[in-house]
Amino acid sequence: MKNRMSFPLLDQQGPFATLHHPPDVNIFSNDNRLLCKAMRQAGMVTRFRAIRSQIFDFLQVSSFAEVQQLIHDRDRRQEVNRRCFVLLGNMFGLDGNEREIISTVGGYSRTADGVIRFLKAKVMASFASNIEMTNEIDAISSPVDLLLIIFDDRYHKKARFEAKRKLILMSLAGSIDQRERETGIESKFYEFLNFLNDKVWSQRSKIGELEVAYLLSQHDPKEFACQSVRVITPQEARAVVRKPGQKLTLIKRRRFQVGSREIPIYVTIRKKPPEAKVLKLLRKGEENPAVAVDDELGLMAVLDSVAEVKLFLAHLTKSALRADSFMALEEITDTLTGGRHQGGNIGSSALTPMFKFFARMGGMRVEFIIHSNKTYLNYIYQRDISHDEYEIKRVFDSGVAEMLFPQDIYDLDMVEIKGRQLMQCRRQIEES
Repeated sequence: MKNRMSFPLLDQQGPFATLHHPPDVNIFSNDNRLLCKAMRQAGMVTRFRAIRSQIFDFLQVSSFAEVQQLIHDRDRRQEVNRRCFVLLGNMFGLDGNEREIISTVGGYSRTADGVIRFLKAKVMASFASNIEMTNEIDAISSPVDLLLIIFDDRYHKKARFEAKRKLILMSLAGSIDQRERETGIESKFYEFLNFLNDKVWSQRSKIGELEVAYLLSQHDPKEFACQSVRVITPQEARAVVRKPGQKLTLIKRRRFQVGSREIPIYVTIRKKPPEAKVLKLLRKGEENPAVAVDDELGLMAVLDSVAEVKLFLAHLTKSALRADSFMALEEITDTLTGGRHQGGNIGSSALTPMFKFFARMGGMRVEFIIHSNKTYLNYIYQRDISHDEYEIKRVFDSGVAEMLFPQDIYDLDMVEIKGRQLMQCRRQIEES
């Protein structure tokens, strides 16, 4: 798989696999001869030399024997730690004093842990205890300490693998943070919210004012696709006694104005969190956020009908003009009105109807996904299409689950786990 080629340090079937014992410090040992042979066969000799040089430069050593000495030299390790934060600060373009840089790198550690916790809490929730992180690795945020654990035979194979995994995830988090600072994503997100409040949403409503409504829908027993839906008030919802196949879905709607008419619209706005960006890099097999993460800002909208979807699109482009910016619609995919799905993402479904595009305006590029009430309900409930199932599928089908939790360490069959998680997901959707 592509991510195995892009992240060979995590590939337990490759020459960089974490073994029961760290690499032998004797460069002429039989184990090291076998390692060199495996590197040549895998075409990884140049990469190995580059990684070895990086390790030695980072730790200020010239051999793996010196790495072993550093493990047991606390004073020297503290010096190397202080120097490493200077190096990392310069590499990621961090401003500030030593304390501020340490705090930022600590944030990368929390993001790395957050990736594992997300999978543990959601995608692999039934196996949370199986994939729980070693306490010592969870508690450490120093890249030097994590790197030394990889070569420390006092630590179990699982702990040494998790130290290596955490370092790689921290590196991706650092690249993402650097990209966000370069693109000014925080300020752009604020500008995007201001644009919506000032130019798109009805000025008759206060900022943050939402109208509560419910979607009462009937779903067929085979695919759990939405057969019919109507919008009801909270008062009507309280009186509903649900029948088999019925769902009652809360939505909080804003309004936009077309002429004298105010049209309700349910909206979720998101700035993709760092943990989600790290997972996307892993799924795509990319180390560069500029290449793989093109949907940092996003908006999903739900309207009562396809006709209202068209009204909203026209209103959106006119709103951009009122903000003195032309809005260009890019990578348009329209399966809402009968077009064909063009997406190729692993885990996504070609059967998911939606109107999807990227809007470029005001120096921003925002992903828009627009649904009718019926397609939105299929997006969250329909069998093999629901977003919760999609999240599970793409983590397993992309090979990310196996890469982060390899079978020889965690003793898990990912094919079996995927099936069980999807079954549990369906039960929660249909029985709740």
